Amino acid sequence: MADGFDLRAYCYLDRMQPQYAAFTGTITQGDLPIEGMASLYVEMAPGNWVFRIVDVAVKATDAKPGAQIVEREFGMFELHSPSQADVQRAGEVVLAELGLDVARRIKPEIASMQVITNVDPYQAQLLNRFTKGSMLVAGETMLVLECAPAAYINLAANEAEKAAPVNLMHITSVGRFGRLWMAGSEADILAARDAAVTAIESIEGRTA
Repeated sequence: MADGFDLRAYCYLDRMQPQYAAFTGTITQGDLPIEGMASLYVEMAPGNWVFRIVDVAVKATDAKPGAQIVEREFGMFELHSPSQADVQRAGEVVLAELGLDVARRIKPEIASMQVITNVDPYQAQLLNRFTKGSMLVAGETMLVLECAPAAYINLAANEAEKAAPVNLMHITSVGRFGRLWMAGSEADILAARDAAVTAIESIEGRTA
C-alpha cells in the first residue's frame, strides 16, 4: 500500500430500491443498474487509484462498473450485479488488492440534517430546477441530509426508500460531503429519516 493512501468509504447496498436504481441510471456514465441489483461504492484518496482498482475488480468478477470518478480530492467507483455474491466477491478483491481490511474505512458521520414541513411553492420551484429525480410539490415535507464521506449517502438513500413511500429528489455522492433530498408526507419523511440515520450509524470504521 502506497504511503498516504486513504480508504475513505466502503459501502455495500444489498438490493437497490426502485427509485434509487432509477435515479442512479440518470447520472451514471457506465453500465446501467436496475432495481434489485447489489452495489458497492468505494471512495479513496489519492483519487487516481480508482483506475487500477476498478480494472482488477472487473477482471476478477462479473460485477459491472457504473461509475468511475476522480475529482479534486477523492476518487470513487461503483460496481453492481444481479448477484450479491458477485458484488461481495468484488469487494474482497478490492480489499485484497489494497492490502487493507474493511475496518480501515472511515466511519461516516452525519454533517447536517433538516426536516422542512409544508414547503413553500416558491421554494419547491427553485429546488425542482436542480433535481434529477421526483419533483417537490408545495405543501410536502422535505428531508435534507448531508454526510461524510460522501459515498455513504447512497446507503442512506436506499435504506430510506426501503422504510417509507417517499419520493427521491436528488443525490450527490461525490466530493467532501454526500447530499440527499427526499419528499413526502411528514410521517413518511420521519420514518425515512430514522432509517437513513440508522444505516449511517451502523457502519463501523475508524475515526477520520
